Amino acid sequence: MPKIEPADKVDIRILVDNATDMLSSNPPFVESEGASLVRRGFKLNAYKCLCCAVHGLSCLLTVHRGSESHTVLFDTGPEDYAFERNVTRLGVDLGAVESIVLSHGHADHAGAMLLALGMIRGRNGGRDVPFYAHPGMFMTRGVRQPSGKVRQMEDVPSLTDLTDFGAAMVVTTEPQVFHEGLCYVSGEIPRVTDFERGFPGQMRRTAAGWEPDELLVDERWLAVNVAGKGLVVLSACSHAGIVNVCKNARAVFPETPIHAVLGGLHLSGPNEAVIAQTVEGLKEFNLKTIAAGHCTGWRAMAALANAFPDALSPTAVGKQFTF
Repeated sequence: MPKIEPADKVDIRILVDNATDMLSSNPPFVESEGASLVRRGFKLNAYKCLCCAVHGLSCLLTVHRGSESHTVLFDTGPEDYAFERNVTRLGVDLGAVESIVLSHGHADHAGAMLLALGMIRGRNGGRDVPFYAHPGMFMTRGVRQPSGKVRQMEDVPSLTDLTDFGAAMVVTTEPQVFHEGLCYVSGEIPRVTDFERGFPGQMRRTAAGWEPDELLVDERWLAVNVAGKGLVVLSACSHAGIVNVCKNARAVFPETPIHAVLGGLHLSGPNEAVIAQTVEGLKEFNLKTIAAGHCTGWRAMAALANAFPDALSPTAVGKQFTF
């Protein structure tokens, strides 16, 4: 079994997300975008200093142990404008980033990756940045339409482009432990449940043409073990199914409870059909925090709020979660 060292705490700042929300109340371990502005000395009505919401996800993790800390960029969202605007307005120093994890091969998570590498290396003295990826991320993908035609998706940046921009690529299907054992990125996620079936209609292009690619096997989750609490699991889109993600995390670390999950649960669109089963499946994990956002969808949010009123704490641009 892999070993993950306990951290004292982890801060997770949401750089890009589908939602913005400065007004809703938050638990004590969550700082809103508005509270961040006040803490940094801005006027509360400083609307020209606000971030923007777009369809995508990007998180900045800072893992603390003793006097040491390590910072990981988890995805970048869909495009340069939102990433650069939000990073700047949140006062984030990307020079502290020591590694990047790309969760899976969709452009709404990788669209600003080349810009991010440039911003990081512009602040870190030009050093290359370890970049954790799966080899299946770099295929051209699409979605089959009702007409039978395939609508092509935007590609993620290529291995060549990422390397040229300073990524030190770690491309593997196997799990990885890094930053002195404090961070764990999974391997391929086993599909155990009978209702979580991936991305309906997704295709990938091969030399022989388009073929089904609904399982999205390149998706991985990222975890930190916080002392006295347990695993904090980031699952950017949960195409594998968030219940499958949690089952995999428990199988990998059977003696460590899952304290929190954070990210998109992809229970919108066709996957709305499995909201009830997903909610029921999550109950066995006794999660203390469900920080759902991005592609989760409002119907699933409502169901989660009803089932887990004390655990649900939705993500939004600019929020910081401290576990």
